[in-house]
Parts: sequence; C-alpha cells; structure tokens
Amino acid sequence: MKREKKEKRVARREAEGDTATSTRSAPTYTGGSRGIDWKALLTDWRVALVIVLVLFSAIAIYPHFEDGKLETNLQFGLDLNEGAWLQLELQAEVVTFETTAKVSDFVEALSKDLDTDVELVGPNQVEIRKGLTEDQVKAAVTKAGGSVVSIQQGVSKTTAEDIKRILENKINSLGTRDAKVNTLSGITGITRYIRIEMAGVDMNTAQEIVGKQGKFEIRIITTGNASEHILFGDAITSVGLPAQEPPGSNNWGVGFTLSESGATAFREGAVKYGAVADPENHHLVMLLDNATVYDAPLSADLAAQLRSGQNVRQLFASTGSGQDGQDSATALEVHLRAGALPVDVKVAGSGSVSAVLGDHFKLMSVLAALFAILTVALVIFYRYREPAIVLPMVLTNLAELVILLGIARFILQLDLATIAGLIAVLGTGIDQLIIITDEILHEGRVPSPNLYLKRLARALGVIVASAATVVAAMVPLMLMDLSTLRGFAIITILGVLIGVVITRPAYGRIIMAVLSR
Repeated sequence: MKREKKEKRVARREAEGDTATSTRSAPTYTGGSRGIDWKALLTDWRVALVIVLVLFSAIAIYPHFEDGKLETNLQFGLDLNEGAWLQLELQAEVVTFETTAKVSDFVEALSKDLDTDVELVGPNQVEIRKGLTEDQVKAAVTKAGGSVVSIQQGVSKTTAEDIKRILENKINSLGTRDAKVNTLSGITGITRYIRIEMAGVDMNTAQEIVGKQGKFEIRIITTGNASEHILFGDAITSVGLPAQEPPGSNNWGVGFTLSESGATAFREGAVKYGAVADPENHHLVMLLDNATVYDAPLSADLAAQLRSGQNVRQLFASTGSGQDGQDSATALEVHLRAGALPVDVKVAGSGSVSAVLGDHFKLMSVLAALFAILTVALVIFYRYREPAIVLPMVLTNLAELVILLGIARFILQLDLATIAGLIAVLGTGIDQLIIITDEILHEGRVPSPNLYLKRLARALGVIVASAATVVAAMVPLMLMDLSTLRGFAIITILGVLIGVVITRPAYGRIIMAVLSR
C-alpha cells in the first residue's frame, strides 16, 4: 500500500513538471513511431524566422569564387589581412592648477608665455597643447601666477575625440579601406595615445598618411622672422579641389572657406599685426606640419576689404607652379579637408602584417572553427548516442554562426579576437541547447505538450539568466578603449542575444518534433 502511494506521488510530481528527482546523466528518450510533420515544423514562425535570417545572412556574406579563391563580403581586420598599425603619442599635457588670479587672465598669460594654445578643460584644469617637460610646465605655471597640483601627459576626452574624428576624415579622404582609429585612455579619462590600424596598407604608406602631424596654422609676420598666430585649421569649413589660379595659368593652389568666427579672427589679426596697412612687410604665412606652404602678402583687393571691416571667408592658398605645385596642392587639400590636429603627434610604435601571414591566419581561423564544430558534434553524440538529437543541435549552432557573421559583415571587421568570440559563442550555444534537451528529456520520456511547454519555459529561464551574466561581463569590454578586445565583446554579446531571442526558441520547437516522431 505504501509503495503504491509513493509511486502515485512521484507520477503526480512528474506530471506537474517537478524536476527534483530528475537525473542529468546522459539521458535517452523513448518516442513513438510517428513521422515528423515537416509542413507544420517549417511553417512554425520560430523556425521560419531562423531560416529567413540564415538566407539573408548568406546573401550578405556572399561567398563566391573569384580568381580561383573563395571571396566573401566579410570585412577582415589587420590580423587577417595585409596592413600596418601605428601608435601615435599626443604631445600635450593636462595640468591641474591653483591660482589666486582671475582664471581667464591666468590662462591667457600661460598661453602667451608658452606661445601655444592653452584650453581650460575644467574649473581648475588646463590643456597645454605643446610637448613640454615637467620642469617647463611648472616654471610657466608659476610665471603666470599659479601653482601646479598635478601634470598628466595627454589630452582631455573632448580633444581626443576631435583628433580621432580628424584622423578618420583624413584616412577616409584618401580612400583607405578597413581603417580603425582608437583612443587609448587611462582611468582618469586623459588620452595619451591613439592607435590606428589600416588593413591593406603597407608601413611606408601608413606613416605617410597619419605619421605626420597634419597641423595647419595661419600666422602673420610681425618683425623680422617673428610671427603671431591667427587661427588653426579647425576654422576651415569647406575646401575646394586643387585648381589653377587664375584659370589656365600654371600656378596651383587650393581654395577654402573660413567659418564666421575664423573670418573675424583673420580680419582682426590682419589689422592688428599690420598685414592690411603694410602687406609687403607683414606677409601671411600658412604652415603645414610646421613647414611653410604659403608665404605672400595680402592682395590689394583683400587688404581693402579687410580694412573696411568686411569679413572675408573665401581664401586661396597657392602651393607653387608645375607638377610640384600640383602635388603640393593635392596634399594640402587632404589636410585642409581633414582639419588640423589640435596638438602635435609623434609615432610611438608601429608594426605590420604581411599578406602571407594574413592568409595563414585566415586558414588557421577556419580550421579552428571546423575543429570546434566537429569536437562539439562528437561530444554531443557521445552523450546522447542519437544522431536525431546531434543533427538539430549542430545545425542550430551553425545557423546561429551564419546569422552572427551576416550581422558582423555590416558593423565590424573580423580579427583574431572576434574569431575567438565566434568560437566562444559556439561553445556557450551548445551548453544552452543541452540544457533545453535535458529538460525536455526528463526521465527519458517525451512529455505531453503542456508539460513540454512548462519544461521549455523553465530551460529558457535558466538560459536567459546565464545570458544576462555574460552580457553584463562583456559590456565593460565593449565600452572601454581596449581595441583588441572590443570586437570579442561585441561578437559575444550579439551571439548571446541571437541565441536567446531567435535560435533557442526555434530549437525547442525542432527538438520536440524530432523526439515525438
């Protein structure tokens, strides 16, 4: 009698979905002999969504043979392609100070003494846009009427973002493909280095593009060789194509437009330093990377316009005659379009990847992925001893991988870190599929439809909680300035979200149809 009551209680707990007596050791299943209703399975919205996304992803990736090689639309980063990287050190200091003087007067005095741009970036913090030693900074701050609290090499976050934007514009204007610019900031938010990666570019070309300072400045000669700063290249709003001025002549140059504030500063400086009243002795000098690219007096018409108080926004910078003048005009156009870097830079490190090494890394990445898939399939088969379970698992995992690559094709480049993320997604995806399978195969029997839904919901709850912890761990890596790990974090997060939202529910529907046949 007692034994019969105990058996009834166990049966009742199983009917209610209680897994307290469940075993997790290599479950087997006992199903019927019915065939799979393929029409109902393929028209289920969860399964149909996966199929549609896989097809769209395959179209986006577009694998095809070209010149005897398998080509795709996937973007490959520096690790998997020929290219070069440069690490630039920003020549500036962020100084925290104390002063009893008026802050604006202190900043102006400091800027005049150092003959450079000094920006107030905080209530008691300035950015000195010049490479100086600690002793030079302390001496200048003391002379300006203040004292130094701390000195940090680098620039503020705002300036770093401006430099990043300028470099990206410069690289894009030259048609360089697959380039990445990343700021490397410390915990205080001060950026000292910027790392640039350019796939498909050799080291010499990379240094030619971004290794130079790219600093454009307009100054006016005062007395002798002395000059005064008027404005930087960030006051330039638009740039024309290299042209001959006058048309048909052999004199090359580039026309450009100043912002309203830039035109005002240009007029005021020209009047203040004598370029309007005595143009011959007060030349207008344009500097590119501290090298003179233009040195000439103002024209009579321009001087008259400025003298009358009119702001002139349209200017023309002559770069010389002949082929050399045309080449210089082309180079000047690039720098004018990109804008001027607020600070000087120098190359602190560099490296390159050859085409042969990039192809080797691609081959090794493909072999690693195939080995991971094969290993996963063997482990699953060893656990369940049933091909009808192994095949849906592997196909679901592959579908998830294709969808992930289809999305990645539009948002990021694939490098060794992102490949590691893809392989990690394969492993975590199989873990979650095993959770679903074991939950459905409770006690080795296929449950009724109602009980199946309860068990699937319970398994998905565990998976969602697990996915949330993974996303929480990856978000800091995605947001921090760790260029090599950012791709890994993005791929991992995308893989987890695709699994939870798309492929796991579809697998639950597929595995139930397989086990119920």
